[in-house]
Amino acid sequence: MNPSTPGISSDERYSRQVLFPGIGRKGQELLAGARVAIVGVGAIGAATASLLARAGIGRLILIDRDIVEPSNLQRQVLFDEADAAASMPKAEAARARIAQFNSEIEVEAHTADLVPANICELLADADLLLDCADNFETRYLVNDYAVQQGKPWIYAGAIGAKAATMNILPRLEDSGLSSDDCNPAWAPTGCLACLFPGAPSGAVETCDTAGILGPAVNLAASLQAAEALKLLTGQAGLMRRTFLSFDLWTGERAAISNAAPDPDCAVCGSRTFRHLAGKSRPHITLCGRNSVQIHEHQRPLSLTALLHQLQLHPEIEELRANPLLLRFRRGPHQVTVFPDGRALIQGTTDAGVARSIYARFIGS
Repeated sequence: MNPSTPGISSDERYSRQVLFPGIGRKGQELLAGARVAIVGVGAIGAATASLLARAGIGRLILIDRDIVEPSNLQRQVLFDEADAAASMPKAEAARARIAQFNSEIEVEAHTADLVPANICELLADADLLLDCADNFETRYLVNDYAVQQGKPWIYAGAIGAKAATMNILPRLEDSGLSSDDCNPAWAPTGCLACLFPGAPSGAVETCDTAGILGPAVNLAASLQAAEALKLLTGQAGLMRRTFLSFDLWTGERAAISNAAPDPDCAVCGSRTFRHLAGKSRPHITLCGRNSVQIHEHQRPLSLTALLHQLQLHPEIEELRANPLLLRFRRGPHQVTVFPDGRALIQGTTDAGVARSIYARFIGS
C-alpha cells in the first residue's frame, strides 16, 4: 500500500464505511489486505473498480484489451474526453484516474486479452475474480480457471436496461483456504456451466444492437461490489446464491438458484476445463462497435519499427503511436495495434476483411 496523501488519513478516508456494522475496523483491515482482479474495465468494470478503490481494497489488478472511445463516455465512469481523444488503453486510463482519488492503494494495469496462455500469470495473485468482460469466451475461461484453482468469482453484466449478477463459490478444498483464513468455510455454489452449459447460439444482443443505459451498468456494478465486500470481509455466508437479473425500465425481476453445484456439470462436476485448455481463440467482434479483434499473441511487435514502416505507405492516414499502442486509418478502417501483436480493426465485422488488413499492413 502506498503512503497516505498528505492531509488525508486512512481513518478519515474510510470513517463512514467503518461506522457501518457490516464492515467495522476489522473489516476495513481485511479490505486493505485484499487483492481483487477485474477482467474487463469497460462500463461495469470501471464502475466496480471505482467503488472498490474508494472502499480501500489494497490491490486491484485491472485487465482490459480495449481502448477508450467517445461512445464509452455515456456510461464508463473512469474515463473522460481526453482519454477518448488519445485512444488510451482502458486499463491504463483507469489506473491513472484511480490514483487521483485514492493514492493509498496499489493498482496494476494490464492492456491484454485474457487467454489460456496468460490467465495463470495475470490472475494467480488475486483473492477474488470479478468478471466484467464483454464476451462469453472470456466468461467461460474465467469460470474454468476459477473452478480449477478454487478461486471465488462474481459475474456482472448489463444490456439495454437489464442488469445481471451471479456469485460463484468453488469447493473450498480446491482453494487452498481453510476456515482459519480470512474467509470462513463456505458451502459451494453452482458454477456458470451448471446453469448455462454453453454460450447462447444464434443472434445475441450486444451494446451495439440493443444499446445500454448507464443506470443498468451502475446497478450491476453496485451489486457486484457489495457481494465482493461481503466475501473480502469474511462474510461469504451472506452472499446471494442466485443468478439475479433486473430490468430497470419495466421493473421485472428474475432469480435462478445456483445454491449448489450440479453433479453432472462438465466443469465443476467432471472437472473438464475445455476453455482453459484452448490453444487459440477465434476472431471476436467486440461489444459496442463495428470491429474485429485479431489475436497474434505469439508475435510481439516493435511499434517503433512498425511506425517507420507505415510512414512510407501512401494509403495510411492519421498515423500515431506511443509506447502502449499504434493507430492508423486506411480508407474506412481504423486499426489499433498493441505490442503483443493484437490489433483492433474497426469498420468491419468480417473476420476475413480484418485478417486481410492485418496481413497487408502488419504482417502475417
